[in-house]
Amino acid sequence: MRPRLKFVIFVLERRIKLGFAISRGAGFSGIYGFSELDRNWMELDKQSAEHQATILLVDDESINLSIFGQFLTPHYQVLVATNGERALQLAGSRPKPDLILLDVMMPGMDGYQVIGHLKADPNTLDIPVIFVTALSSDLEEERGLLLGAVDYIYKPCHLSILLARIKTQLELKNARDWLKDQNAYLETEVQRRYLENQAVHLQLLQSEKLAAIGQLAAGIAHEINNPIGFVNSNLNTLSGYLRDIFCVLDAWGAALNENPISIETQQNLRELKQTKQLDYLRGDIPELIAESREGLSRVRDIIQDLKDFAHVDKNDWELGDLHKGLDSTLNIISNELKYHCTVHRQYGEIPQISCILSQLNQVFMNLLINAAHAIETKGDIHIRTGCTEQEVWVEISDNGKGIAPENLSRLFEPFFTTKPVGKGTGLGLSISQNIVRKHGGRIEVASELGQGSRFRVWLPIQAPNLSSSE
Repeated sequence: MRPRLKFVIFVLERRIKLGFAISRGAGFSGIYGFSELDRNWMELDKQSAEHQATILLVDDESINLSIFGQFLTPHYQVLVATNGERALQLAGSRPKPDLILLDVMMPGMDGYQVIGHLKADPNTLDIPVIFVTALSSDLEEERGLLLGAVDYIYKPCHLSILLARIKTQLELKNARDWLKDQNAYLETEVQRRYLENQAVHLQLLQSEKLAAIGQLAAGIAHEINNPIGFVNSNLNTLSGYLRDIFCVLDAWGAALNENPISIETQQNLRELKQTKQLDYLRGDIPELIAESREGLSRVRDIIQDLKDFAHVDKNDWELGDLHKGLDSTLNIISNELKYHCTVHRQYGEIPQISCILSQLNQVFMNLLINAAHAIETKGDIHIRTGCTEQEVWVEISDNGKGIAPENLSRLFEPFFTTKPVGKGTGLGLSISQNIVRKHGGRIEVASELGQGSRFRVWLPIQAPNLSSSE
């Protein structure tokens, strides 16, 4: 039988047994305070059952269940329990009650024990509990509130006040539930936005990388075309050498067919050898081959450096050699630097660090190109490295035009640039700072107008603690 139907039958039985008192009404008014206000509450429009909150009444006195239930039924779904064990069973069922009115003094498990079990169970922890009890001492009330009750009401009580306090606690519960839902939504939204920002950051990183490679494309093409050019020239020269060598060999083979070789033939062979410069070819051919191999090796190194440099979307943390990364980056941008900058490498003794080296290479590239652009005619760029017990540092300094003091605080803002239109996107330093922060490091800047700038990148030797989203 449904709990609501059981309660209706129970109330009808109590009406028969207590007909005289109920018919007069005033009898209960002396005890529980029925008044015109109570009747006004009871005349309120009933909400549909699916929208009504559920109240669990827990009391071992049937008369209390009857009176409270009769009063609350027009406004709420009402469940009843006459002992603590049954109360815990109903509280843990589905759907669980929205609020519990709990008596303290009950046989077996008292109200204090019941609320202890409720608050210990994650499933019932958030159900507000109002103690309704004849225990009226301050110590008992303090104990009930410390155990987690949201209110403590003495019997006998005014039913309209009880209803008002129930409404207040239900509104507070609804507000808490709404806040909980909002927090869950906001956490989900923050996570979504974080993932979006990561994707946008990766896109900006890739865009900045492509923009930088676009700016360097001509220089890289020059660096590749230069060795390819002399390898091609060497191959053409070598082809001519081989023709001369084969010409001499053919003449020598023809001479071998004469038996004996005439003096005239011998003289012709000597002249042919001298004409084709066989002695010179003997020394020049190995040099051509060695030079060609060196040129092809340079092309291979440039391609490998470019390949290592371009993997900006690679997120594998591993031990990386910063000196190797710096050298690789310098090879990529050498055409940007070599005509007006002298690069001085002053590498210290530093350990390999846990990092994403391809991303740090982009930081080095941005700082080196900025240093080159700061040098208007000819100047020097110094690259220094060193370490402490827990960090390594890479310093890139120049003797260029320097940075105005009012611009120092804005250097790492996205899209801020002091370069002429078309010379920079304003993302290089911003992305560099994000990369360094991702590695748990920092960038320090010092600059003086007319004297140059110094950027020092600090990085931890051990990888920072990273969330799965990174």
